[in-house]
Amino acid sequence: MREAIARYVHDGDVVAIEGFTHAIPTAAGHEIIRQGRKNLTLVRMTADIVVDQMLAGGCISTLVSSFVGNSSAGSLGELRRRVERSDPAPLDYQEYSHYGMICRYLAGAQRLPFYPLRSYFGSDLPRIQDGMRKVTSPFPDEKGLYEEIYVVPPINPDVTIVHAQRADRSGNTQMWGLTGIQAEAVFAAKHAIVVVEEIVDDDVIRADPNRTVIPALAVDAVVECPGATHPSFSQGYSDRDNDFYRSWSGISADPVTLSNWLDEWIYGTDDHADYLAKLGDATLARLRVGEALSGRVNYGTRLEPADGAGENTKDPR
Repeated sequence: MREAIARYVHDGDVVAIEGFTHAIPTAAGHEIIRQGRKNLTLVRMTADIVVDQMLAGGCISTLVSSFVGNSSAGSLGELRRRVERSDPAPLDYQEYSHYGMICRYLAGAQRLPFYPLRSYFGSDLPRIQDGMRKVTSPFPDEKGLYEEIYVVPPINPDVTIVHAQRADRSGNTQMWGLTGIQAEAVFAAKHAIVVVEEIVDDDVIRADPNRTVIPALAVDAVVECPGATHPSFSQGYSDRDNDFYRSWSGISADPVTLSNWLDEWIYGTDDHADYLAKLGDATLARLRVGEALSGRVNYGTRLEPADGAGENTKDPR
């Protein structure tokens, strides 16, 4: 993780960190804080605890998002202070709808200049957000009219960071559970870091190819970091730490308490393994999950011809 962040995340970069409730690469955000990155534009559809922590670490100057909150468990104190009172510094917050963010990633992944959507009609967002424009369709509808439609610009991050359950050493990445917008965010970026619970042999990936959501050609770095999603969850590997989510509103409400938390849990730990050790065996045991194995799939294979098969040259007609 240390090497991947040092190589691909730089001051002033546009950084996308994706994962919708599930598979949030929190450990990558912690390493960005440890390395003292500054003036980042952070793109994250669901701005949550990791965003609050990175704001408190002084990493973010601009936030591009479609949701802000502590995952239905409370508030984000640092983000609220910056948006409501510019305390200790203002935050450039660029708000889109969920679908608007998806369209921006789709435009970025497909290298399009914009992406059309209808859902901003009747909304106040275009009045306060310059990143939503109207264009006239070049094609007439069935009545011969040329429709006006909203469009949003592409997102092309300098680096996208996502989490998944497993990958091979080349970066062929497999996910299950909530897959979110990870693949599109990776394809939209100049570089991509994939954080996984485990790196597996090529044969494991080849045995279940339909689970590969991100191919190696789109990946620059693979980081094996078990438990990297805490307090989020990784389907099949760890559960969501609801106690932590409930505690975060109190931690982040007071700047001194939040600063002390960063000192102890991020600056005071060498890496994520050290962070997990600090969480303790009791917490990790509480977050362990049991097995719920997927059913078997027969992908089929070509049978070898039987002796003499295929040798009959007689015209079947």
